[in-house]
Amino acid sequence: MLSADELERYARHIVLRDVGGPGQKALKEASVLVIGAGGLGAPALMYLAAAGVGTLGVVDDDIVSLSNLQRQVIHTTPDIGKRKVDSAAEQIHALNPHVHFEAHAARLDAKNAMALISGYDLVLDGSDNFETRYLVSDACFLAGKPLITAALGQFDGSLTTIRAHETNEKGEFNPTYRCLFPEAPPPGTVPACAEAGVMGALAGILGSMMALEAIREIVGFGESLVGRLLMVDARAMRFETLRYARDPQNPLNGDAPAITDLSGHAL
Repeated sequence: MLSADELERYARHIVLRDVGGPGQKALKEASVLVIGAGGLGAPALMYLAAAGVGTLGVVDDDIVSLSNLQRQVIHTTPDIGKRKVDSAAEQIHALNPHVHFEAHAARLDAKNAMALISGYDLVLDGSDNFETRYLVSDACFLAGKPLITAALGQFDGSLTTIRAHETNEKGEFNPTYRCLFPEAPPPGTVPACAEAGVMGALAGILGSMMALEAIREIVGFGESLVGRLLMVDARAMRFETLRYARDPQNPLNGDAPAITDLSGHAL
């Protein structure tokens, strides 16, 4: 049940026909794990907390630095030097004390991924490298968890939802992250954020869209981004959607799956 305080706090959601009381109750009962409290994870966490998601977890082993503050809006100047999970916890509690926050001050790896991911209903990946993205995607498939994953470039970004452990109306598995990106680009071909730069407000847009997609998945309205890659071009302020399908040759849920655990990922 929603308390009187919650009914007032979420009033603008509850009057929405597609959300209402049942949708808000679903948000309260949901648990979401966010990988990274950085450029994408920061706005996603704030909007999920504001929306009333009952349990929010975040995995991040980094500390707040001055250069983070241009885009990682959950952290503030006095937080410099703190662990990001602690800074995020303080902001989320201040924003919405009804949210239960779980801080995982660790780096996601092949040893802890299954245990962390299995404890939540939905996973949002805001990591900044392909190694982690493949690990999260594989772990979500093995754990049977839906995944919302986004990526940022200098002036571009992308977003998709993956439910590779589920089948479509034809009885076929949904596509995996490996269907979209069969192989990671060669080392050194994609410069890191510190080298290439990133537009701070773009991180806010993509992180907010991750939160919106999570809310849609939890409440169950609209057309999911499963099998669709949403691409944002901030230079032209253009949004495009690319449809992609399951690759029968993919090693995760293809016709001859080769990945049955996370042993292929670096420990």
